[in-house]
Amino acid sequence: MGSRTIARPGSGADRWFAIKTQIHTRLLNSLTADQLRALNKEGVRDQIGNVLEKLIAEEGIPMTMNERERLLEEILDEVFGLGPLEPLMKDPTISDIMVNGFDNVYVERGGQVVETNIRFKDQAHVRMVIDRIVSAIGRRIDDSSPIVDARLADGSRMCAVIPPLSLIGPVMSIRRFGRKLLSTEDLLKNETLSSGMLDFLSGCVEARLNMVVSGGSGSGKTTMLNTLSRFIPEEERIVTIEDTAELQMQQSHIVRLETRPMNIEGAGAISQRDLVINALRMRPDRIVIGECRGSEAFDMMQAMNTGHDGSMTTVHANAPRDAFTRLETMVMMASQHVPDHVIRQMLASAINVVIHINRLTDGTRKVTSICEVVDVVNEKVIMEDIFVLEREGINQRGRVTGRFRATGYKPVCMARLKAYGIHLSPSIFQEEVQLKER
Repeated sequence: MGSRTIARPGSGADRWFAIKTQIHTRLLNSLTADQLRALNKEGVRDQIGNVLEKLIAEEGIPMTMNERERLLEEILDEVFGLGPLEPLMKDPTISDIMVNGFDNVYVERGGQVVETNIRFKDQAHVRMVIDRIVSAIGRRIDDSSPIVDARLADGSRMCAVIPPLSLIGPVMSIRRFGRKLLSTEDLLKNETLSSGMLDFLSGCVEARLNMVVSGGSGSGKTTMLNTLSRFIPEEERIVTIEDTAELQMQQSHIVRLETRPMNIEGAGAISQRDLVINALRMRPDRIVIGECRGSEAFDMMQAMNTGHDGSMTTVHANAPRDAFTRLETMVMMASQHVPDHVIRQMLASAINVVIHINRLTDGTRKVTSICEVVDVVNEKVIMEDIFVLEREGINQRGRVTGRFRATGYKPVCMARLKAYGIHLSPSIFQEEVQLKER
């Protein structure tokens, strides 16, 4: 953040905001709305600079050249960007921005959450930035609809909540996605998984096994889904379905669908379930749902069992078996008249592999388990671990120590991989890879 950071309340911050507000107001008074829309950031720079110079002269404000340049940039950010958040949005090392009220902003950098000295002028300032993001994509946020999910121009995802649901004024969180997609080499270098695990997962994707990625919030489920999608053959037709588009598929034959919230009259909402049903009519080879969280799980299960194998989704869960239980519950929500044991059997037939990924205490993301769904015996789902991460402790630098280990279990799905011409070395099912000391 460097020279762009703003001091905490009680210092010169209030004076700084007062100067910036005066210049901003004068600019708005000197230009019509149509003129502002027609100008780009560079085109309006001189206009703001002139207003700034006049105000400094009139008020006799002592200000260095560096301070003037900083003030000019911040006003440009107010007019064209996200105000105080712009320097954070320009920092590629930041993966999450969390605004907990106007004077309390946190970021996640390198897996660690830290507080910043960025602040807004007041609650109305935060609300103005939220409104700017929401209006740009045709959505709304008000007393009747106080929660909104929105997608920024760079693909980042923003979730905002305003009063009366938020008791500390307007709040928002921005989940950022790097401009550079993580490659499989990056995941191996970061020790997200071992080479044997990657070989097995790539074979599963090519052999069109149905896969579920589970994990907690911010654990890297979407990143893993993007990685797995790299192994889908280029000629296959993919339909993606998301609440807020986050997936970054690399194939060319792809249809991207996104849900729509209800309009101001309370009608017109399009749910994920609606999109899954419609996707079945679009001749997909694979269906990828960004996240299963409701009744769409039933239609996803039906698709997996009726010729759309190779489909993938994510689900929030603490463990692979919890993920299966959650999916079972979601399906029951949509099909209350189907017996539990039938749903369990259909899910076990639909889902082949569950990949669980965790964000560890040191901020790193790692695949902690890869399981195969084998069968249902005595109404109990049998799941076998193929690979696990065994955590041994934490070193002096606070890093998690441990090893990726194959359990020795040979998956039933290996017969299917061979049928697709995929021959994996038997040695990957005996591998042990120690995490590097950092």
